[in-house]
Amino acid sequence: MPNPQLKMARDLVCLTDRSVFLTGKAGTGKTTFLHTLKAQAPKRMIVTAPTGVAAINAGGVTLHSFFQLPLGPFVPGSEVERQTADKRFGSQKREIIETLDLLIIDEISMVRADLLDAVDFVLRRERRNDRPFGGVQLLMIGDLHQLPPVVRDEEWAILRDFYASGYFFSSRALQTIELAPIELTRVYRQSDAEFIALLNRVRDNQLDEAALDLLNSRHLPGFSPDPADNYIHLTTHNRQADQINAERLETLAGKPRRYHAEVQGDYPKQGFPTTETLLLKPGAQVMFVRNDGSAEHRYFNGKIGTVKTLHRRGVVVQCPGDAQAIDVEPLTWENIRYQIDPQTKAITEEVIGTFTQLPLRLAWAITIHKSQGLTLDRVIIDAGAAFSHGQVYVALSRCKTFEGMVLGTPIPRSAVLTDAAVAHYTAEAGRHPPTQAEIDQARTAYQQRLLQECWDFNDLGKRLRKLLALVRVNRKVMDVRGADDIDRLEQQTQDAIVSVGSKFRHQLRTLYRPDQFPEEDARVQERVQKASVYFGDKLQEDLMPWLRNFAFETDNKALGKSVRQARDELRQALAIKRACIDSCRSGFSTSAYLAALATAKLDAEAPLSAPEDDRPIANVDHPRLFAALRDWRAELAAEEESQGCTRYRIFTRNVLRQIAATLPDSPEALTRIRGIGKHSVARYGEALLGIITAYCREQGIDPAAHAAARQGNASDASENDTRLISYRLYKEGLSIDQIAERRSLKPSTVAGHLTHYIAKGKLDVTEFIAAGKVERIGAALAELGLNELAPVKHALGDDCSYSEIAMVRAHLKRDLASR
Repeated sequence: MPNPQLKMARDLVCLTDRSVFLTGKAGTGKTTFLHTLKAQAPKRMIVTAPTGVAAINAGGVTLHSFFQLPLGPFVPGSEVERQTADKRFGSQKREIIETLDLLIIDEISMVRADLLDAVDFVLRRERRNDRPFGGVQLLMIGDLHQLPPVVRDEEWAILRDFYASGYFFSSRALQTIELAPIELTRVYRQSDAEFIALLNRVRDNQLDEAALDLLNSRHLPGFSPDPADNYIHLTTHNRQADQINAERLETLAGKPRRYHAEVQGDYPKQGFPTTETLLLKPGAQVMFVRNDGSAEHRYFNGKIGTVKTLHRRGVVVQCPGDAQAIDVEPLTWENIRYQIDPQTKAITEEVIGTFTQLPLRLAWAITIHKSQGLTLDRVIIDAGAAFSHGQVYVALSRCKTFEGMVLGTPIPRSAVLTDAAVAHYTAEAGRHPPTQAEIDQARTAYQQRLLQECWDFNDLGKRLRKLLALVRVNRKVMDVRGADDIDRLEQQTQDAIVSVGSKFRHQLRTLYRPDQFPEEDARVQERVQKASVYFGDKLQEDLMPWLRNFAFETDNKALGKSVRQARDELRQALAIKRACIDSCRSGFSTSAYLAALATAKLDAEAPLSAPEDDRPIANVDHPRLFAALRDWRAELAAEEESQGCTRYRIFTRNVLRQIAATLPDSPEALTRIRGIGKHSVARYGEALLGIITAYCREQGIDPAAHAAARQGNASDASENDTRLISYRLYKEGLSIDQIAERRSLKPSTVAGHLTHYIAKGKLDVTEFIAAGKVERIGAALAELGLNELAPVKHALGDDCSYSEIAMVRAHLKRDLASR
């Protein structure tokens, strides 16, 4: 029969972004659910636990190791918080955190509130996302009525000012999210209804006299079990279990054999699943500590047996009820860490250490703590000295049947400890379980949120503006390829992408229906597919080619770092947007969208390759000469590096630019360049003049004639920039396409340069556009306004380009200004 609570949990985790607390009594299938989810869930996830043993059992890693958390209380402003903030992750772990959808925490009952807040702190910082837990969904699994977190008195003295209790549910971050509690109620371990009811009374601290008397009826004074019955003592402390096992082993005849574990790589001792040195004799009672991975499934974690024979490689164990004995050989446990597969971009597990040993431990006695999660047939419980809440319940609930349980001492009411904070929280959580309607609502809201994020281009526009602002402010100390007509690029991106995206998100909100998932809404899907084509084309039209072409050079290291960071941030934002948009070309799918988002984040993190061409970056009259001067300066700086010489100390880039523009042909001409003094001419003049002379000879240029021509253009000195270069070439008779080819620019960029001179009245718009088309564009601008080009372009269609509309707008603005 299907389990409705498990289906509810699976739907919330897989189909929504709601965080889930999955709880339930012992034996209700929490661990089975975890392993099934791990194999089937469509989200990028990692599995964690508070201790090494719990992490190994869950197939994951510890919270402390993955998030690099220091030991000690985590409180705002503390030294531990500062230590956590100072931690820097490697690229692999950072990529995992940045692309994580789901964080699973097993055995959540043992996680302290401050530890959960430390995880929140790291996730927010590394994902640069101020939402709780950096926007990552949580699945927390465990039973609060079992083992509690360890909070020493000196630690609680610090934490008590910040937390109501040490339990995870007192976490400050957790209290800011809408947590869905789901309790599994179907018990698979026990089938006796009366025994299950008794266990529930112990768990909920509701033992009355009749129930306590029934429980203590299993105290059998003088009980001496038959060795063949394989009873296990459950104790409260390790020393008790070790003493019982040692005493029972000593009574056995026969020669003992020691089996030593093989430990390789990184495998911490606290995570060992059994003892490093296992001392056994024939007749020893043992328990398997792992499931048999073979097709025969001969044993499982918690199965009891007796050692029959010992051999060099292992032992033979006979289990009650089995016809055949089991030949047990060493098995290997793996300590893993998570990494990103470079091909598939999936989160994968890398083995960093192994522990190889017989999957057995002596089992006349084990601690209650180590028994958690096990199912046992016969137990002798000595829980009269239970020292933490939940221990008695853990011990009693290990046994399959009431009759299989024997109490070594009567259980006093004082031994059944239940924490008041736990009782209050579980009672409140139990009153508000999620309904199917709420799950459907959360699923709908999740899909709507992803769609709204997909078409939100504000961050892209912000990152573009940041980069362009750096370019504008620093043009005198930085050479940039791609800086031509950046005003048009910024306006075009704002008009055709950012603004249209905002309007489309508003349109989607009017289409959403509360009773239908966007994935299944034909109207939404139709609009999404069309939007994907539109925005994909718009990004490909201008912004993506510009960013591929963009390159810069500067002597200022700090400025260079800032520009590279701004460029890389824009590059990442653009890659993510493009991938998300492309994932919607055939319609929106949550799983496809999440996969595209994660892959794009990883691809965008890859180092930016250098431009594939060798086009010069500087905008100068003679770019090849500038490149030769730049290379000469770099070689000279390398030769004089031992004397503390840097490139800009020889000549700044601005000086090299002036040299390339003026082509000086004598020492006197060099001294007329600002930044070159007599000392520099004496030291470097001969080399400089040699480079200039060689270039002029190669290009057939007369330096004297060139100087005279430049003197004639002195009135334009204030406009000695990239637009002026294009203007001069146009006046020499070159077309827009010819100028673009010569200058290695896009035709639209050159058109933007010439539009500047239309606005100044030095060029007439009809030199570029037929009079009839000028009138048609002018009429559209008059109707729709001069501020935004996108609506005008949309109205005119493909017959008119953005460059033509910009030229006519410049022409109209000049006419309006002259009236």
